[in-house]
Amino acid sequence: MRHGKKVDKLGRTDSHRKAMLANMATSLIKHKRITTTLAKAKALRKYVEPLITKSKNDTTHSRRTVFAYVKDKEAVTILFREISEKVASRPGGYTRIIKLENRLGDNAEMAFIELVDYNEVYGQTAKVEKKTTRRRGGKKKATEKTAEVEVAEEVEVTEEVKEEASKAEAAAEETPAAEETPATEESSDTEEKKD
Repeated sequence: MRHGKKVDKLGRTDSHRKAMLANMATSLIKHKRITTTLAKAKALRKYVEPLITKSKNDTTHSRRTVFAYVKDKEAVTILFREISEKVASRPGGYTRIIKLENRLGDNAEMAFIELVDYNEVYGQTAKVEKKTTRRRGGKKKATEKTAEVEVAEEVEVTEEVKEEASKAEAAAEETPAAEETPATEESSDTEEKKD
């Protein structure tokens, strides 16, 4: 039994563990999200969060302190420029661990660890729709709106009816002329038969 367990050894020597956590921290800072085992993700959270807190105070001393842990100039620059601005108002809890399915090869518990402020899915707040308050006279407004819609529909209908009526009149004017010519022919035929 191991009482007072302070460090997650992760099955590695001290130097190997420190190098691995430094590399993982660099990857997390550069890519904002990495997939790893759950145990490593929990160990990385303890390693990275104090560094992010240090980055809020941009002094030479804090940069050197962070560089002693991360050992990558580009990652330190990103941490102090971009990430420190995003997390300025956050008092802590800069990372989020979300469990994934177990790894197929050895059934290890997998998870991804990400910076909270860089997630598009969880970071967005749902748009709150304005509630319409019901007050007196609400029915009047609703009936007025429906009446306006009905009037607009009636206007459209009457315009369509007028167009159809004018087409029908034009068609009616053409058809009697056509009917008269056969009638005159028929009348002439009947006259010839009488003679």
